[in-house]
Amino acid sequence: MQFFSHDHFEIAYLDEGPTDAEPVLLIHGFASNVRVNWISPGWVKTLTEAGYRVVAFDHRGHGQSSKSYEPADYTPSAMASDAAALLDHLEIPAAHVMGYSMGARVGAFMALEYPQRVHSLIFGGLGIGMVDGVGDWDPIADALRAPDPASVTHPRGKMFRTFADQTKSDRSALAACITTSRELLSRSDMHRIDQPALVAVGTRDDVGGSASELAALMPHAESFDIEGRDHMLSVGDRTFKKRALEFLADHPINTR
Repeated sequence: MQFFSHDHFEIAYLDEGPTDAEPVLLIHGFASNVRVNWISPGWVKTLTEAGYRVVAFDHRGHGQSSKSYEPADYTPSAMASDAAALLDHLEIPAAHVMGYSMGARVGAFMALEYPQRVHSLIFGGLGIGMVDGVGDWDPIADALRAPDPASVTHPRGKMFRTFADQTKSDRSALAACITTSRELLSRSDMHRIDQPALVAVGTRDDVGGSASELAALMPHAESFDIEGRDHMLSVGDRTFKKRALEFLADHPINTR
């Protein structure tokens, strides 16, 4: 991992593949990091072997990037600004942008606030929940702050506490992040995203919501159901990878 500075954070990033290839910017989900979300499930290998340049970064408060304990630092707009700043740092005019879960939300904000930098979009693990919400996440913040993980009984809180412990995350930073990173987009916001988009959500995902309902709000979007996968297992699904590669091939940057 390399580092660059932006908005008083040191952001860790990865840059793999030929520098003259089409770039794909990967934006990971809440409580995850580049290694867990993109390297271990095989996305970096899949994309570089397909001939793409892969750029990925650890969100502020996550992985090897520096931390803050102020919720105001974790709005989707602030995190989208990190993504745009990384493209600036690498002198990449525009990229395919792929985000998973919280990363999908950040990708949507990036498309709205930096539209010239986003050539196409892949939203993984977040469908209509981007607009309608993904349920009560306050118990997740409580679970992250709990001194004893055995005291956590809320099912989703327990799931994310276990995940945060497995990834050796700074739980206090994540608790601050979850407070402000869930900002919703309106239906009219989604309609303004006119880049080609693919929305992919697992059929057993109880977090993200319907892929087809979100895709229907955008003028140039399509949906893909990741059969039999929940929120955690959809990430590395081989059918998801295959569909993502087809989508990228259908929307090359040099002919847009």
